Formats: sequence, C-alpha cells, structure tokens
Amino acid sequence: MSLFGLGRNQRTFRPKKSSPSGSKGAQLRKHIDATLGSGNLREAVRLPPGEDANEWLAVNTVDFFNQVNLLYGTLTEFCTTENCPTMTAGPKYEYRWADGVQIKKPIEVSAPKYVEYLMDWIEAQLDDESIFPQKLGTPFPNNFKDVVKTIFKRLFRVYAHIYHSHFQKIVSLKEEAHLNTCFKHFILFTYEFGLIDKKELAPLQELIESIIVPY
Repeated sequence: MSLFGLGRNQRTFRPKKSSPSGSKGAQLRKHIDATLGSGNLREAVRLPPGEDANEWLAVNTVDFFNQVNLLYGTLTEFCTTENCPTMTAGPKYEYRWADGVQIKKPIEVSAPKYVEYLMDWIEAQLDDESIFPQKLGTPFPNNFKDVVKTIFKRLFRVYAHIYHSHFQKIVSLKEEAHLNTCFKHFILFTYEFGLIDKKELAPLQELIESIIVPY
C-alpha cells in the first residue's frame, strides 16, 4: 500500500497546510522541489542566495509538518491507546505533554493523544498570523526562531516514536525508504539551522550519525 495510494488507512491526520507568505512561499516551494528533485538533500536545505532566513524557515516548517502528518497518518490504526499507552522513544525516553497555556504541568498521555495535542499545537502556531505572517512583507516576530525550534523539537518526537515503536509496521507497509528520506531531510535541515539541542536527539543518535557523518 503506497503512502500516496488509496488504501483504507489513507485518511491523512488532518488537512494539508499550505505555505505562508503567498507568492513568496510558492516561489520558495518551487526552489525546494527543484533541489529535492536533484536528490541532493544537503543542497536542498541550504538557504537560497538572497532569500530571507525566516521566510525559508517558515516554508520548510509547514512542509515538515505536512510530511510528519502524512507519515503518522499511515500508522493511526496501529498507534493506539492500547498499543502505545505512553508516548515513548524506546525504553529510556518518555515524553509528557504540556503546552504552557492550557496544560501547564506535563501530563502522561498515550502516544496517539500526545501526537494529537502536538499537531493541534503546531497547527495553531502555523495559523497564527502574528507568528507565521501570510502577507508579503509583514515582519516575523522577534521570537520566531524559538517557536520554530519548539515545533522541530516536537516533530522529532513523532519520528523518534515511529522509529522505536512502529518501524516493523513501516517496513511491512514498504514505507521505510520514504520514512528514511523524510527523516534524513528533516535532520539535515535541523543541523543546518541549529534547531534541536543535541540532548533532545539522543533517542535516534546512531541513526542521526549515519546521516550526518557521510556529509
């Protein structure tokens, strides 16, 4: 069953988000598609000459959100409260949810509930025009990179859970090549812009080293 096919499990987790910043976002997306098409992921993550770093972060943040959404969407019938009563990444790492607003004290929830909270939270950031401006020329907030870092840190946790808890299922769906390419792109982008602290990456450290070292 292809990730982009029409199997019964193909309801994506939520509607795909479109790029911020109107035509500017569309231009940058063309650049991403062109460089990704060349197969050189290291090149694909670099800030294009003359482009605004925040615009580049914004367009890519939306893209990575959509990718993780799609990947997790193929696992929703396997990643259940029964199978995954807590949000873990192997035996050593457990994630608890807090957003600092509605849930201030971290709570233990099942993996699907955690991912639902996480995706809702990211979607709220992406929809907030004071954080992700939609109009060309509207300035980004001063804390924009901090917001992006939190989004990437949380998206990484979904990858960590998928690799530790559902990799065999991904293999049986013949999606491992797609998962690995998405994760490689995600990690190279993260390293290029210093978006996730090293200690946060520990659950997938070996895999990350196999991606980074050849470059």
